[in-house]
Amino acid sequence: MDIGPGWIRRPLLGFDTETTGVDVTGDRVVTAALVHRVPGVSTDVRTWLIDPGVEIPEEASAIHGITTEHAREHGRQPAEALEEVAAELAAHLARGVPVVAYNAAFDLSLLDHELVRHGLPTLPERLGHSVGPVIDPLVLDRWKDRFRPGKRRLGDLSEVYGITSDGELHTAEVDVLATLDLLAALVARYPELDETHLVDLHQSQAGAHAAWADGFNSWRAEQGMDGPDASRVWPVQAAS
Repeated sequence: MDIGPGWIRRPLLGFDTETTGVDVTGDRVVTAALVHRVPGVSTDVRTWLIDPGVEIPEEASAIHGITTEHAREHGRQPAEALEEVAAELAAHLARGVPVVAYNAAFDLSLLDHELVRHGLPTLPERLGHSVGPVIDPLVLDRWKDRFRPGKRRLGDLSEVYGITSDGELHTAEVDVLATLDLLAALVARYPELDETHLVDLHQSQAGAHAAWADGFNSWRAEQGMDGPDASRVWPVQAAS
């Protein structure tokens, strides 16, 4: 597939998960969504509900609406569901279709740790190289509008760029659709993004994320804040 300039008019694969928490090494996938969009032609949505095999904390259920009981009764076994998710991601990436994910470092890292947990090949192992091309609207917005005040959650950026959603955010498929719409709005505002080869855009995002992490970690140190620094790695930290 051609991954040069004009990529916003070619196929894209949106990806999102809802999880038991925010620890990429220890938390589990509860729902996943993949949305294959051919702009102006078709949008195909595929979703998974997974029994994570552990209790879903109440605070996580309050965000995405999936309880432990519901996941146990209706969810797929994680190994088979995660294999389907990873196989579809790898197949599209192998054809040069970019994966579009909001805060991609979280979802892709957590997925790879889940795959290792269940004895399944990681995305880099399936591809034979690092994961890419990836497009992350969060990274793009931080890069292109660095000094804009305010939070940068998906809902916040949806307001900034005039994106409306058919459903509540924090449902995996709704979040993916909003992310793809947000990407289109970003490209409309910053057309140079679409004029960039996807390999170069991927590398630019990695550099932009590292620069953001350095600045964020310096600010945290100045504030005397505890806890781990933001990782400079984007989009995926290899599972060990």
